[in-house]
Amino acid sequence: MSEHGFFKAGDRIQLTDPKGKLYSFTITPGKEWHTHKGWITHDDLIGLPEGSVVSTTAGLKFTAFIPLLGDYVLSMPRGATIVYPKDAAMIVGVADIYPGARVLEAGVGSGALTLSLLRAVGESGSVHSVERRQDFADNAQANIEDYFGASPKNWKLDVGSVQEQSFTEKYDRVILDMLAPWECVAMAAEVLRPGGVFLAYVATTTQLSATAEALKADGHFTEPESSETIVRGWHHEGLAVRPQQRMIGHTGFLIQSRRMAPGVEVLARRRRPAKGAYGVTEE
Repeated sequence: MSEHGFFKAGDRIQLTDPKGKLYSFTITPGKEWHTHKGWITHDDLIGLPEGSVVSTTAGLKFTAFIPLLGDYVLSMPRGATIVYPKDAAMIVGVADIYPGARVLEAGVGSGALTLSLLRAVGESGSVHSVERRQDFADNAQANIEDYFGASPKNWKLDVGSVQEQSFTEKYDRVILDMLAPWECVAMAAEVLRPGGVFLAYVATTTQLSATAEALKADGHFTEPESSETIVRGWHHEGLAVRPQQRMIGHTGFLIQSRRMAPGVEVLARRRRPAKGAYGVTEE
């Protein structure tokens, strides 16, 4: 990736036409990028500053930038449904993924969340990813290597079930994006340091409920908290300011909790459960 605001060979570049349509490719010396109205020679892009306007041989103009992480994620090849940028941003924030953190991630998918985790932990931190499917792992590996230019030295990817892995270190964070995260609560309690954060990303209320009850029953975690993130874009043309008709609504729930110290009993919650919350009660 460009570090000083000027394009160089090997950079991923994003071109935007006047209608807002995005095009992305890697700058490769000697190549040409063709459109229905002429072409752009890759060599002509090298050395230009980000934010330049470039033209094809037929005069079609584009604004040129290095793609933001969210743009890259939405355009990269995917074998599994990606974690949308809005959720990845919340996961990094809610789970407090900080520079130097040791993160265990299970359920890599296409690598979208892994990219955000690697950027957040920085070179002093580490991300250990586990993916059950080899094809998903291969696709994620390709996407991450394409983004960073090589496989990050602080990233480890294992293929298999996370419950069957042998862990020799403690982690600061456990992030799960999988069908049954409640099955991994006991494992998370074993590998998390005291004060570490457990966070699961789930799609349905059934998964959310099962994960919450597993965390409560385990006895090593604080009362879990859950949320979802809904983002709505807006149009603004002069005084005509209105919400966009289409929006990314529900994509998933986040449920997080923290690891208690060994041997410490979790404080019982004080609020009364809602009537019928745990099934029908007989009078």
